[in-house]
Amino acid sequence: MFVKHMMIPKHECITAQENDTLKDALEKLEQNQIDGLPILQGERYLGVVTRVGIYANFFHTDKTREEYLKTIRVKDIASHQEKYLTGSELFEKTMLDLKDFPLLAVVDEKNHKFLGVVTRSDVLGFFESAFGVNRPGIRIAFTSVETEGRIARLSEIAHHFHEHIISLVTFDETDKLVRRIVMKIEKKNNIDKFVKKLEEHGFRILNIQEI
Repeated sequence: MFVKHMMIPKHECITAQENDTLKDALEKLEQNQIDGLPILQGERYLGVVTRVGIYANFFHTDKTREEYLKTIRVKDIASHQEKYLTGSELFEKTMLDLKDFPLLAVVDEKNHKFLGVVTRSDVLGFFESAFGVNRPGIRIAFTSVETEGRIARLSEIAHHFHEHIISLVTFDETDKLVRRIVMKIEKKNNIDKFVKKLEEHGFRILNIQEI
């Protein structure tokens, strides 16, 4: 899945124009309960102003709070001018970029035209979906020897028991010959038989939990 398929498009974004005051920006942030605003010059992307950035920059000025908010323009403290996405990135790779920042702009790389944003909340929602967090079921964590065809074998066993897989995520273990797998399935009455069959085929069960 690519960033362009998951971004919030321009017409749904809350933005500020370059000469808006910090007071204007702060009001938009508070009214919309968001943490950052893309700053534009017409349609051209200039950077991002965040709630934290507004307060942090105040400590580097000799102005009063009121004077600071009313006279400083958003373009003067905007950051991340060169840190943006173009839409062609894999969505999951934005996780690290958004670890310490609330949003990244999506920009037409040719002319810096603003296209939309991806937020930290979007990325977390993506991973919640991947793990099936918002759907009830049985979570089974287990390990498997890292050999060709193991996921296919797991799929065959699940199909045999007519299990509905809500999510399936795999992780590298310290031991490169072993892979950890977390699978979430719908709750059914045959869980014991299903788990037993997994164990018979060499899957080592670590944890079973209804969530």
